[in-house]
Amino acid sequence: MIKRFCSYYKPHLKLFLADMLAALLLSLCSMVYPLITRKMLKDYIPNGQVKLLITWAVLLLGIYLLKYVLNYFVAYYGHVMGVKMQAQMRRDVFSHLERLPLTYFDNNKTGTIMSRIVNDLMDVSELAHHGPEDLFLSVVMLIGSFFVMGSIYLPLTLIIYALIPFMFFFALKKQKAMKTAFSDSRKEVGVINATLENSISGIRVSKAYTNAEHEFKLFNRGNERFVGARKRAYKTMAEFHSGMTICMDILRVLMYVAGGLFVFYGYIDISDFTAFSLYITLFISPIEKLVGFIEQYQNGMTGFRRFCDIIDSEPEADAPDAVPLTNVGGDIAFHDVSFAYHDSKEVLHGFSFSLEKGKTLALVGPSGGGKTTICHLIPRFYEVSAGVITIDGIDITSVTRESLRKSIGIVSQDVFLFDSTVYDNIAYGCPDATREEVEKAAKLANIHSYIMSLPDGYETLVGERGVKLSGGQKQRVAIARVFLKNPPILILDEATSALDNVTEQMIQQSLEDLCRGRTTIVVAHRLTTVKNADEILVINDEGIAERGKHEELVAKGGIYAELWNGMKASITVA
Repeated sequence: MIKRFCSYYKPHLKLFLADMLAALLLSLCSMVYPLITRKMLKDYIPNGQVKLLITWAVLLLGIYLLKYVLNYFVAYYGHVMGVKMQAQMRRDVFSHLERLPLTYFDNNKTGTIMSRIVNDLMDVSELAHHGPEDLFLSVVMLIGSFFVMGSIYLPLTLIIYALIPFMFFFALKKQKAMKTAFSDSRKEVGVINATLENSISGIRVSKAYTNAEHEFKLFNRGNERFVGARKRAYKTMAEFHSGMTICMDILRVLMYVAGGLFVFYGYIDISDFTAFSLYITLFISPIEKLVGFIEQYQNGMTGFRRFCDIIDSEPEADAPDAVPLTNVGGDIAFHDVSFAYHDSKEVLHGFSFSLEKGKTLALVGPSGGGKTTICHLIPRFYEVSAGVITIDGIDITSVTRESLRKSIGIVSQDVFLFDSTVYDNIAYGCPDATREEVEKAAKLANIHSYIMSLPDGYETLVGERGVKLSGGQKQRVAIARVFLKNPPILILDEATSALDNVTEQMIQQSLEDLCRGRTTIVVAHRLTTVKNADEILVINDEGIAERGKHEELVAKGGIYAELWNGMKASITVA
């Protein structure tokens, strides 16, 4: 794990080495001060060497000015290095997220993922900067102080340094408890973020059902768990800090008692004892840094482990010999396909059908039969458990996912629009398209006139998830997006089921224009939208219950006829 963490220093090695050099010079500057003080007390002041006293005072001032420059360098460029490493980690994790299968997002909440990318990596950044610097400074100052203090009087130095092993033993003993506490705390932060994301996204539902109090209870439950986790973390931190503090206080007492006795019996003089007192401060400073480092290490590495959990998740992978899917005609076939979500009951079992290029296939039937699953399997959002799906006779597992998905356009019931402009949302279908091509796609989707009526035209912001547009307008933007993509295969998954009848009729013409010349699979509950399909499959829990054209299925008097007659009756009553 540490080796993996250190690999992120590689692109910033020059800056890292400069930061370490500045830290080394800082520690050396700090160690010079007690030596100069000892020389002044022992020689210059008692012997009246004013000139040397002033010379060394000027030199000391120069050292302080150098420390100012070095401190600025470490504080600024050290943090810049940490932020750059954090940015690289964010790029890596975001790039990896884009390649993860949908099953990962089915099993992990959005708020939890965001917590790992934002909150956790902030602490990783602090560790990246301060960790090596504090550790390096502490080691240099401890070793340097030992040799300088030993040159003054070795027995007193050994007495003081004898406490260090006990202090580190205590620190290591508490390390495991801190690791567990910080890990639990991180998890609860993720839970709170997930709850917040869920509640804010569903604020309209909450208001509609006047469930503010219920949402508050849900949030507060997670908030209390977070408080409990943080209390446990702070308890281990308090035990750690208080334990280390009393060790350092005992060290001071030991130094004053032992040093006082050595002065009393004439082993050292008062100037040596004064220098020792100053070095004790320098000795305690790296110990405090090490204490802080241990806490920061646990915090940062906990975040890094959670970051690695995402990075180590298995991404979508093409077959080693996968080739791009080119010159797509659009013939689609399912050959004895079976599929189940997350080891649950099979949604599809031995499912087979074929669809010629340019034709339209409609999937109808009760919910839970697997209609949407079929739509998800064609672009390989999920992998089949058994069987083969082919396009133009080619097994889709033998082609690259990117080329496969570029050949497929999808319009679903739940249209997702990005929090950007109308133009950006349409252009998402083909980011390299020209403005003329974007506007042409909008015209084909019959939304150009509406867009031009907006105050900012195509530059109008649609809000989060397109909240500033109506359902019909969002659907037309989605249709325009697919027009711009211009794929040979089209999937309409309940594309109009969330719209009222009037809006549906207005959009139906746009959909018919979109389907023309493309291989199309339509999933719909409203049978009026599929009666002109070249073939209709009626799907239930058992698989394909009926198949044929609209007129044939109505005449057959089976499941489809019941659905059709029931729909007509409801329209008559309305």
